[in-house]
Amino acid sequence: MARPFSNKRPRGVESVVVIGLGRFGRALATELAESGTEVLGIDTDEDIVQSLNGVLTHVVRADTTREGVFDQLGIDEFDRVVIAIGTDLQASILTASLLKRRGTTHIWAKAVSEQHGLILEQIGVEHVVYPESDMGRRVAHLVRGGGMLDFLAVEKDFVMAKTTAPAEVVGQTLTAARIRDRFSVTVVAVRHDDRWTYATGDTVLTAGQRLLVLGPTDKTERFAALPR
Repeated sequence: MARPFSNKRPRGVESVVVIGLGRFGRALATELAESGTEVLGIDTDEDIVQSLNGVLTHVVRADTTREGVFDQLGIDEFDRVVIAIGTDLQASILTASLLKRRGTTHIWAKAVSEQHGLILEQIGVEHVVYPESDMGRRVAHLVRGGGMLDFLAVEKDFVMAKTTAPAEVVGQTLTAARIRDRFSVTVVAVRHDDRWTYATGDTVLTAGQRLLVLGPTDKTERFAALPR
């Protein structure tokens, strides 16, 4: 382990353990730390641990497949655990198994394949994520949507997308444009004067204006593909 740390922290402060500090784990842990979340990063690579010393709240070198390690680290003091181990499937599965055996809840785990994810689910991991395949699907929607600037899947067939106002509705209010009736999507917010504001029926759409649109995946893609 790189260095000891105190488990004492202010009550009410969210805290997360990130196990595995490769590209995905490092990006996740850094983003959490920058947002003010207390982060304990764990990895078996000393160089990686040293590189994140001072970046994360705590960072230690440890093998999370060994019995007793989580007791030493005081992992029960943290609110959530993310298993970000990707290449070593055995280590990922053993780590998840040890966490579940000790009664740890609120576990997220990265899976690199459907089989990996199925095993994690069978162990009892509550949240299994597939970063590579999820990113592939997201990029596919952006490419297919044409005019999409960003894309977020809310459910399997329902999405939110960032796009710009199509030419045929520019200069009209949302009420006059009848976007929901004509395209089966809802404009929920618009970018105006460098800030996002909620859209209302009186909102006038302007050329190049960015919109947040909510709707079924296929309808949203068609709306984003309209001529600008």
